[in-house]
Amino acid sequence: PKMKEDNCLHAALICLGMLYYSHAITTEKLNHARPSLHGHHEKGKEGQVLHRSKRGWVWNQFFVIEEYTGPDPVLVGRLHSDIDSGDGNIKYILSGEGAGIIFVIDDKSGNIHATKTLDREERAQYTLTAQAVDRNTNRPLEPPSEFIVKVQDINDNPPEFLHENYHANVPERSNVGTSVIQVTASDADDPTYGNSAKLVYSILEGQPYFSVEAQTGIIRTALPNMDREAKEEYHVVIQAKDMGGHMGGLSGTTKVTITLTDVNDNPPKFPQSVYQMSVSEAAVPGEEVGRVKAKDPDIGENGLVAYSIIDGDGMDMFEITTDYETQEGVVKLKKLLDFETKKSYSLKVEAANVHIDPKFISNGPFKDTVTVKISVEDADEPPVFLKPSYIFEVQENAASGTVVGKVHAKDPDAANSAIRYSIDRHTDLERYFIINAEDGNIKTIKALDREEIAWHNISVFAVEVHKQHQEAKVPVAIKVVDVNDNAPKFAAAYEAFVCENARSNQQFITISADDKDDSANGPRFIFSLPPEIIHNPNFTLRDNRDNTASVLVRREGFSRQKQDLYLLPIVISDGGLPPMSSTNTLTIRVCGCDSNGSLLSCNAEAYILNAGLSTGALIAILACIVILLVIVVLFVTLKRQKKEPLIVFEEEDVRENIITYDDEGGGEEDTEAFDIATLQNPDGINGFIPRKDIKPEYQYMPRPGLRPAPNSVDVDDFINTRIQEADNDPTAPPYDSIQIYGYEGRGSVAGSLSSLESATTDSDLDYDYLQNWGPRFKKLADLYGSKDTFDDDS
Repeated sequence: PKMKEDNCLHAALICLGMLYYSHAITTEKLNHARPSLHGHHEKGKEGQVLHRSKRGWVWNQFFVIEEYTGPDPVLVGRLHSDIDSGDGNIKYILSGEGAGIIFVIDDKSGNIHATKTLDREERAQYTLTAQAVDRNTNRPLEPPSEFIVKVQDINDNPPEFLHENYHANVPERSNVGTSVIQVTASDADDPTYGNSAKLVYSILEGQPYFSVEAQTGIIRTALPNMDREAKEEYHVVIQAKDMGGHMGGLSGTTKVTITLTDVNDNPPKFPQSVYQMSVSEAAVPGEEVGRVKAKDPDIGENGLVAYSIIDGDGMDMFEITTDYETQEGVVKLKKLLDFETKKSYSLKVEAANVHIDPKFISNGPFKDTVTVKISVEDADEPPVFLKPSYIFEVQENAASGTVVGKVHAKDPDAANSAIRYSIDRHTDLERYFIINAEDGNIKTIKALDREEIAWHNISVFAVEVHKQHQEAKVPVAIKVVDVNDNAPKFAAAYEAFVCENARSNQQFITISADDKDDSANGPRFIFSLPPEIIHNPNFTLRDNRDNTASVLVRREGFSRQKQDLYLLPIVISDGGLPPMSSTNTLTIRVCGCDSNGSLLSCNAEAYILNAGLSTGALIAILACIVILLVIVVLFVTLKRQKKEPLIVFEEEDVRENIITYDDEGGGEEDTEAFDIATLQNPDGINGFIPRKDIKPEYQYMPRPGLRPAPNSVDVDDFINTRIQEADNDPTAPPYDSIQIYGYEGRGSVAGSLSSLESATTDSDLDYDYLQNWGPRFKKLADLYGSKDTFDDDS
């Protein structure tokens, strides 16, 4: 503590000395400023008058210590002019950076003070201008002159690192002194003045693993063979201190996280020397048997391990692959196993690093081996057919019960269970075959037809008797062998044409044949005529010996008038054993041809017509038919035009279009009923010509003398009068129309029983007689017989 106090006292004395020296120099120079522009006279020792020459002010830099916190403003310096006689007529003016705000001047004495605390890191210097003027007139007495006030630095800023935290990597097993990372700090103090910005780096945490260079801040490894697998991450604290690292300096720190990166310095190692595995004999190739894993503490590509089988009696039955996600060796089945043949296998598996670092090859070898023992487990296997598929043959048309073939399966297990056979009926829907469940013999149930189905593809099941779930399936193909049971026939529906002027031995058609049987029982075909017409006078046949035959004309001169159609039977035989034959009929038509042999017509009727009528006669007949058709069309058109005015007028006068014929006959026995035909043509009655159906311009008023008395007893007179009025009415249409016969009788002696007018008349009729009419009129008697009662109630 005493040493610290001595150092502080020493620093304070130095600062005070510097201030005093600066003030003395400033005062000296200000006091020796150049005189006024008018000169100044001084007397020498000998009484001589000396003239001093004009000279400008000499301004050196003023210094002010930053961060001053005293109670009084800091005196920066004093301005003084030679022409200042002290009478107060001179006024000092200060202008420039911070004048009047930071720096103030006493305009009489010229003393400059700093009124605020200054920070060199904010601003290092200020440029000011001083001038002396006449206080009364403000006339400049001296030219303006500039001077600089510098802010003196003190150590008030600690070092600061560029980053608060650093992250770095270095390989494990690195040599001592390997550079890891460089950290850099900065100090805001003045680096040109003192040691305030002189930094020194040191390590506070992280020894003895790392060190730091004091001047550069470079962090280096300090221990050899640092192992990532032992410790991967380190936390280091670095300090930067100013004042060259001496006491009293300020400091700053930063944290550095250093991670050791991996190198392949560890070989893989199996945790055990033997692995035990088991697999069922029912497993299929590619199925996983088990896994092995060699541990490698390295990571990334340095920890990659590849597995391989290098020895063992199971090298042909098993294989091993590498699962790079889990770093495991996967043992898989390569071939089918048989428990009854071999019950266990042994493998020697090697695990080796994929990438090896030559610098650490001495740590090897980077591989390890292990023994894998695999036991085969017995499985309940399904039956096995002796063949993967069967092909049998059977002749078509074979009798029911014919043996087709035999299939055989066995139980591969040691128990050797009995087998039962069956046919998959989905493959034999028509049930052509049956199988013996005990011995596997397949027989036919019904006759087969090769021309219908040439191959039958069925499936046969084999099932263990005591274990129904264990079954096997095998395909069986049955070929139906052909038998010559189909006779050859024409290959098409042939129809031949021969010209009337055909020459003898002229070929006019070539025929061929088809046979549904197989080629062995089909061609070659033999064509011939039946023996009974072998000497046919009209046509002959020639076998071309290439499964075709040509039909030729034997004579000349055919006539359609005599015979226009010939039917020629042809016998076709095949080459089977025994051969089959059929008789086919060829239709031959006689046609008319031109001189080149081209067909013109094969119609016998047309031929006869042409012989009887000339072309001109045919044209005349056609012309007559056309003229008759035109006359009929004209007649129909004229008839329609005559009816148009009546129809048009009828459409205009709709009110007279409704006609009712209310005539009722006597039924089926009425032979003298009204003749409806008369109504169909009313114009012909009595030769009367009807009037035109023109709406009259005036309304006809019937004669009053013709109307009978309304109470006339004779209805016949009433009706006859109405008919006469209708006949004489000029406004009536010329055909029957609706007539209304409103005839009413004389009336009943009983009078009316209606009550329609009973409410409007004051009738004093006595309805007591209704009481005597019986029970049927009781309701009516009660209604009309209680009038007095009603009147009393009202």
